[in-house]
Amino acid sequence: MPEAPTDEPAAASAAGPAVVGRASVPTAVWPPPDLIAAAVEALHNPGLVVIAGAPGTGRTSVLKRLGESFRGAVFSGGALAMLRGVPALPLSRAVRVRLPSHEAPLLAEAVRSRVRHGLLLLDDLQWADPLTMAALPAIAEHCRIVVTLRTPHRLPGDAERALRAAATAWLSVPPMPADAAAALVRQLAPSAPAAVVADLVRRAGGVPLAVVTLAKHVAQGGGLGEGLDKGLAYAVAGALADLTRPARTAMAALGLLGRPVTATVLGEGLAELVEAGLVELTDGVAAPVSPYTAEVAAGLLEAPERAALHRRLATLVPPREAARHLAAAGSAAEAYQVAVAAAAAAESSGDRAELLLLACGLPGVDVEPEVRVAAARAALAAGRPGSCLTVLDPNLYGGAVDPVAAVLRGEALLQQGNPVAAAAAVTDVPDDAPAEVVGARDRIRLLSMLTTDPGGALTRAEELLKIHGDAPAHPGLRAAIAAVRAGTRQPGWEYGLASAASSAGQAGDALAARWSAWLLVETLTADARLAEAAQAAAAAAAACAGDLAYSWQTRFLAAQLWCDALRGDEIDEVVRRAGDLADRTLPALARGYAVAAASLAEADGGLLAPARARLEALQNRPASTGPVLDWVSREAAWLDGRPDQAYSVSQDGASPLVDGLRRITARWAAHDAGVSAAPGDDEAPLAPVRATLEAWKAPVRFAEAAAAWHELARREEVRCLLAQGILEDGAEQAVPPLLQAERLAEEAGLVVLLGRARRALRRHSIRRDTRGRRAGDELTDRERDVLRLVANGEPTRRIAGQLGISRETVETHIRSGMRKLGARTRTEAAALAIEELG
Repeated sequence: MPEAPTDEPAAASAAGPAVVGRASVPTAVWPPPDLIAAAVEALHNPGLVVIAGAPGTGRTSVLKRLGESFRGAVFSGGALAMLRGVPALPLSRAVRVRLPSHEAPLLAEAVRSRVRHGLLLLDDLQWADPLTMAALPAIAEHCRIVVTLRTPHRLPGDAERALRAAATAWLSVPPMPADAAAALVRQLAPSAPAAVVADLVRRAGGVPLAVVTLAKHVAQGGGLGEGLDKGLAYAVAGALADLTRPARTAMAALGLLGRPVTATVLGEGLAELVEAGLVELTDGVAAPVSPYTAEVAAGLLEAPERAALHRRLATLVPPREAARHLAAAGSAAEAYQVAVAAAAAAESSGDRAELLLLACGLPGVDVEPEVRVAAARAALAAGRPGSCLTVLDPNLYGGAVDPVAAVLRGEALLQQGNPVAAAAAVTDVPDDAPAEVVGARDRIRLLSMLTTDPGGALTRAEELLKIHGDAPAHPGLRAAIAAVRAGTRQPGWEYGLASAASSAGQAGDALAARWSAWLLVETLTADARLAEAAQAAAAAAAACAGDLAYSWQTRFLAAQLWCDALRGDEIDEVVRRAGDLADRTLPALARGYAVAAASLAEADGGLLAPARARLEALQNRPASTGPVLDWVSREAAWLDGRPDQAYSVSQDGASPLVDGLRRITARWAAHDAGVSAAPGDDEAPLAPVRATLEAWKAPVRFAEAAAAWHELARREEVRCLLAQGILEDGAEQAVPPLLQAERLAEEAGLVVLLGRARRALRRHSIRRDTRGRRAGDELTDRERDVLRLVANGEPTRRIAGQLGISRETVETHIRSGMRKLGARTRTEAAALAIEELG
């Protein structure tokens, strides 16, 4: 006798790729094994199994898997949308003969006599005729039947009730888990950035067909908004057509809103959407299972319907959202009024900037000059100088000079790193302008002078204090004077900058406060006071997060990570956080620091290929981070055993710390390449750098240099000790610093420097009792896969997505690999695994 379907591995592996709509999905990804197992269990005896699910969830894939794993005859058929009125068509297609089409009992007997102990599969039962529906319960008494039913559907209520009564099992296809969806995206679009993958998975909402379609579109270079394959939209549209008008309208509203919403907003159609499995309702808040389905529903609306729905939603949502809906509805004048009013009540600079920039960008609206100025101020406070320049059109005032607009343009140019253009922008601002404007003008002129003539700027700052008072009332000018003192390292400059930032914050000048805090971070970093800089950056980032100032927040976060990478502590954490940050949409300055931090930490941890790839992939390097990225590239080349790419030193205005690090790296590279170091002045403004350069002439002084770095940067302390051990001839002088370098490098996870210290010790016939790998503990295939991805620079969340496992499981595999390989950090374990794997 033929057997029921089996969920044994052999049968499953033979099934091949599953088909979801018109797309192929690997069976390891979909359909879910527990669903197949439940169906198999229900089919051990004759009965009816219903597989229900929304469009694109893979109902047909489940049917195919069950048919391929069945040990016996399989009869596959199904209903057709265009022929839904033909009696018994789904059954006739399955048994491939003409069947009685007048009475259900005769039809049931005819089908039973042919199927007998086989398996009857019927797809798309939502389009089946009444006769087929009436015959199914009788057939199921003697035969095994599996049918698929799309939700929503138009089956009469009594037909669905009869089907449920006859069903042995009613199984709903669950959403594809986010990890599995991300893994599928990685297979179809391997080069997609993590942020794109996350957005794609969110939009697909666990619908496999949506995942496949969107991933293929991204793989072909498309975005997630336009030009998508029409097959998915057609399938979704067909299902939505079976909804009542209130339900379709509610689904379209979710698509236009782009977020979950309270049930009252959606009205009477919500219950039908929940019943159809298209919407989840939790604590009175409704969210679409698949945001893409909601977007399709919105796209199906005719233009007048869409505009009307936007206008209706504008009456139901907060003002900041209402303005956008009114703009989308074409009600520009009303949207302008709502946006300006909402901006006045906004609690964060981020929201205020968004609303005012929206108001200024509405077509056909005569924007008031004061609104443009307010939008420009908000854009600067939110860290968007480009938007400030856009909204302040120089031709706006018919050629006349508007002092307020001029100083705002100058500030925006200054923030973009163009001090010459900034000074030119405020040239015509008169002395008799309002005091606030004059203070802003003098600030811009002073800061522009600081970049070209620091000494002259200091003199000018003293003159301005006589004009504006010892503590200028203008927060920005006070911050600029503090910046000049910091730039020339006047005594107490740290207090001056911190005080300026605090005063500006209390005065409500968010821009001056953030700018002062940023200058404090940069100056502390330039002076190698990395722990203080990291602490200041973390505090400023937290403050910006509370004000939704994303551009400023990411800038401070990236600077904090850069300081942590330079210190050489917790490099695993730096790689993880900086890699995640670099995957986001960032301002150029923040991206430069994030990439520098991640690349340096990866290189120190032995992940040299990912570090090089990350640096090479960065385009349009901003001038302010150019020297930083240049040194990291040279340092990575030196760590990778390519000293020829690291021993030249360029002069391009790097900060004292970065300039010093480049000179130190050049000394190392010249030593390794066996060439003379490039001639240069060993004098340096930073004592640790000066001590290190002088020690290259007298290796015994490297101990003093290492001590100078001890509280500042662990990696530079290790390099000094390593240099002393390598350059000293006798074992008595060389071994102690090498042992200390080995200990510090191992504690910090500086894998490359650790390996170099151990090689140097072996030259003195000293073989350390390293932790080593445990005998008999071989890496499992999964541990190898995880560590290989770690070595490729992938963060935990990406690894989880690619392998279809949880983040916790990834961390478990990493810890297990570290234990087996005798590694102290994940990067060291990855490097050791790569050596083993070749």
